[in-house]
Amino acid sequence: MEKILVVDDERNVHYSFRRVLGQEYEILSAFSGDEALSKIDDPALRLILMDVRMPNRDGLDTLEEVKQRRPTIPVIMMTAFVSAETAIRSTTLDADDYLVKPFDVAALKQLITQTLQKHASIETLQQPAQAISETRPPDAVPMLGNSRAMQEVYKIIGKSAARDITVLITGESGTGKELVARALHTYSQRSNGPFLAINCAAIPDALLESELFGFEKGAFSGAVESRPGKFELAHGGTLFLDEIGDMPPQLQSKLLRVLQEREISRLGGRQPRHIDIRIIAATNQSLDTLMQEGRFREDLYYRLDVVRINLPPLRERGDDILLIANHLLQLHTNHGQTGQDEKTGKGKTLGPQGFSPTACEKLLSYTWPGNVRELENIIAQAVLNTRGSLITEDDLPLHAVNDKTTVEASSPSTEIALDKTLEALFSQHAGNVLAQSEQLVVSKALELSRYNQVQAARLLGVSRNVLRERMKRYKLL
Repeated sequence: MEKILVVDDERNVHYSFRRVLGQEYEILSAFSGDEALSKIDDPALRLILMDVRMPNRDGLDTLEEVKQRRPTIPVIMMTAFVSAETAIRSTTLDADDYLVKPFDVAALKQLITQTLQKHASIETLQQPAQAISETRPPDAVPMLGNSRAMQEVYKIIGKSAARDITVLITGESGTGKELVARALHTYSQRSNGPFLAINCAAIPDALLESELFGFEKGAFSGAVESRPGKFELAHGGTLFLDEIGDMPPQLQSKLLRVLQEREISRLGGRQPRHIDIRIIAATNQSLDTLMQEGRFREDLYYRLDVVRINLPPLRERGDDILLIANHLLQLHTNHGQTGQDEKTGKGKTLGPQGFSPTACEKLLSYTWPGNVRELENIIAQAVLNTRGSLITEDDLPLHAVNDKTTVEASSPSTEIALDKTLEALFSQHAGNVLAQSEQLVVSKALELSRYNQVQAARLLGVSRNVLRERMKRYKLL
């Protein structure tokens, strides 16, 4: 029987794993990181399931040492406190996957089976460890989100950060593409080098070339001294090219040569200069469409699109909206004025400290065309508008409250579409409708409401808590 080591400081977790997996695997227990390290040399050990948060030595530190001693043993991290830092760092440190507590038993068994099958061909367990990065990443990454879509983003960042390859980040404006680029840099071997960003759409075509490549003295009128460009200044680090789809054609060909030859020439210069940089590009446009229109080079596209990270729009991220809104509220109130508590005489933060239920509902029902950037602007305005301890519906800018698409989501045509879906399902699954059709009904309601949970619950005639329970059950979060 294959052995699985469960590492968690809570005894009930070990009991649960024995009850669920005990008939298929021999379950070993460790209640701390140090105890786990004392048991990993067992040659019959095939998998480690390890909690992230443990006293003294946490799971990520233990993972790092496990991988130094047994680089190829699969490790699945477990956490009840999801964060971008946890997700990215666990993947960067070569964890095979991670689970969010509480987790579905069937999904757990499937993941364990898949992980063991993937590693079944590995026979040599004593290979030298491969260091991912000499420098430990910072304790926090400026990204928030517990939704399934963002968890997938974190995994891709973790897997690709240490690989010195070009990454293309896609997504609507305001979704946080530069934050992803910074995370890729932070968790790479280039983290001690510079991170420079340039917006290709914000700089006139005539100036963009000199900004990127630099120039020599006298290269053009006004060039009174030589100046390096962004390619040179980013040497040893990362250059982030935002809105790459707006780069003019003549510069696209020069960028392609940079990617191929790893050298540049300043404007007016004769000597090529070697550069050691990682390029990360981003766009809110469809590069496929731009290629079809002849506005973007196909060969450059394939050079940039080695790894793609697609950022979901805020409207598809569910309760991430409130998570980010509360973070932004804290940020803006902390940066505001502070007063003095009359009773204690101690300093206190002035301004709202939370959101009313109706304000939360309005934030969740809005479609956020400007995504996180728009959310930040609305929270900043609301902090200025409110006079109480909670931001109310009336404190929010009017366009956030009176969003037309919110009305459309529950319009008669939408309800008719859902009714037709229900009618079709009843005819297909007569006699066992609830058992066989519930997932399809919930999925259709979410689709019709553009994944707006408030509106989807309203269409289904259930509470939002019931909807979220069904979404978790059918893995729709």
